[in-house]
Amino acid sequence: MYLMAILGNSLILFVIKTQQNLHQPMYLFLSMLSATDLGLSASTLPTMLGVFLFNTREIGIDVCLTQLFFIYTFSMMESSVLVAMAFDRFVAIRHPLRYTSTLTSARIGNIGLAIIIRGIGLHIPAVILLKRWPYSKIQPLSYSYCLHPDVMKMACTDTTPSSFYGLFVVISTLGVDSVLIVLSYIMILQTLLSITSWQERLKALNTCVSHICVTLLCYTPQISLSMIHRFRKQALPQSQILLSYLHLLLPFVLNPIVHSMKTKEIRKRIMKIFKVPSPL
Repeated sequence: MYLMAILGNSLILFVIKTQQNLHQPMYLFLSMLSATDLGLSASTLPTMLGVFLFNTREIGIDVCLTQLFFIYTFSMMESSVLVAMAFDRFVAIRHPLRYTSTLTSARIGNIGLAIIIRGIGLHIPAVILLKRWPYSKIQPLSYSYCLHPDVMKMACTDTTPSSFYGLFVVISTLGVDSVLIVLSYIMILQTLLSITSWQERLKALNTCVSHICVTLLCYTPQISLSMIHRFRKQALPQSQILLSYLHLLLPFVLNPIVHSMKTKEIRKRIMKIFKVPSPL
């Protein structure tokens, strides 16, 4: 799955980079999504391979905190990119004549910079809080990578400040992002209902299908994992671990597949690279 994720997202980036006609807002945001997927894959891959291939069972606190920082930073960046892609679809459908003039290259660059600053800035305090605490407990982690709840359990001090800050980060990122995505699609549906032709409605809605699928792939495992955390007394521990792995692996693998299947320009270019004849 890691190999498929790395190859798929690298291929998406290569196609968008080499095709001048794909240097448009929709594809630039897609390249951001692929880049964050690669970053998140690289954040979890070393320790996961260490556990399952080399039976490495120990990790230093500094390495653990570094991995934790990058996992949460890239996760937040992915969520932010999905919001930007929803806004992109809204502008393309609501104001098609002003689409390219609204989402210029400079503005897209600023959006990308804001996404990076948001992801890094919100998680630096979390790592600083964790770094300041003493750790004397040695106990197994729940997963083959470091997550915030696991690290807090190993601290021999009051972790209330970090717990509250973690809750603040979740609400201000995933909570706000999901609301913004829903609002974007409510406005998109309002615009579609104002179009009289059913063919034009379906054509406009078809441009959103890949983004909807990717958003569901990103948020569904997270919501399911949160529900299991809430009712974990009734849930098997294996289900919680499995959903966590699916949350980090499944979107990376399926995102390139979804966009390759639903985006005609990317699909044609990939077929050309592998010399696959286009279907009639």
